[in-house]
Amino acid sequence: MASFVDRAGLQLKAGNGGNGAVSFHREKFVQNGGPDGGDGGRGGSIVFVADRNMHTLMDFRYRRKYAAPDGENGGAARCTGKSGAELVIRVPVGTIIRDKETDQVVADMFEDGERRVLLQGGRGGHGNARFATPTRQAPNFAKPGQKTEWREFVLELKTIADVGLVGFPNVGKSSILSVVSAARPKIANYHFTTLTPNLGIVSHKGISFAMADIPGLIEHASQGAGLGFSFLRHVERTRLLVHVVDISGSEGRDPVEDYRTINRELSRYGDLNERPQLIAANKMDLPGAADNLARLEQEAGVKVYPVSAATGQGFPALLDAVVELMQTLPEMERFPEVPFDPEPPVTGYEVVKEDGIYILKGPSMENLVGTVNFEDYESLQWFHRTLRRCGAIDRLRAAGAQEGDVVEIADMSFDFIE
Repeated sequence: MASFVDRAGLQLKAGNGGNGAVSFHREKFVQNGGPDGGDGGRGGSIVFVADRNMHTLMDFRYRRKYAAPDGENGGAARCTGKSGAELVIRVPVGTIIRDKETDQVVADMFEDGERRVLLQGGRGGHGNARFATPTRQAPNFAKPGQKTEWREFVLELKTIADVGLVGFPNVGKSSILSVVSAARPKIANYHFTTLTPNLGIVSHKGISFAMADIPGLIEHASQGAGLGFSFLRHVERTRLLVHVVDISGSEGRDPVEDYRTINRELSRYGDLNERPQLIAANKMDLPGAADNLARLEQEAGVKVYPVSAATGQGFPALLDAVVELMQTLPEMERFPEVPFDPEPPVTGYEVVKEDGIYILKGPSMENLVGTVNFEDYESLQWFHRTLRRCGAIDRLRAAGAQEGDVVEIADMSFDFIE
């Protein structure tokens, strides 16, 4: 069990953008060179890639934090900083990625080789060369790179298979998989021999499909009893369920009651009870099986396929039914995804008055302060014009700010001047 992990939490951070440079051209015999500060490089992005050679999320058990490299700062002579490299994270096919804050699916890694950019790196800041105008020929300020934040996600591996074998522990699901496919799962006469889903490829009458042996369910599995959530998670992808019942009652349980119990658990976990289902009555070679078979057929109201994994009897008819039914079923579908925007555009800011101080709150204001060289008069003039242009001066006045009142943005304080 330690080697199979199908759920993991991750903390991810894209790279920060590099800062723009403040630089002026220096050359022999050129007394007043113009601004030539380059832009900062873009931060590295976080990219997920689906890999069919991976079968577990074990890699994320001991490492849960991943950060992409930052972009480099801009340089002189209009040199743009180097962008941060992408951080590629490989996950098994069938992995879904949820935003932990909203619990919504933001990516379904459904196909081998599928590539998804989950977090974009921060934009690089503009160098002072970008701020030169005919009236401002020597800007002594630049723009910092965009800063990114840590975000939390949850990875869930949901096995991709056409057919899922479900049933109580020790009813013979692994044995059936070993009979109809080349898979060789662990088989033993005790409960929970299978602790992870096993996959096998079944070929019957020229048609091939993937079959998964889902570890045994127990009563109240849908509420988390045993390892219920972990098991039921792998049933969600299947197009067809084969409900395996120990028809001999060799475990001391009633096979008819087993059938009812498993269906109750499937109905409590989403709509799994509505999934097309066939019934395989296993262990027909044991005493008492024939009597229980008649009872189960009467309870289920549908055809039950008697089989014996020990002797190999009954499987052609079961596989005929599986192939016939699968040809009428739709293909597996992706989980619905919600568009994920980790850096929504800043549409505004707010003015708050605390202890006589007017505070401009909002990422847009904090980012603006980072672009200003408060020791340069021209930069201060540009800052004041920007505040007026974005309406901050009018909003401060509407909030009651008077000439000489203290205004605060981030960790900077200054007097209100109209």
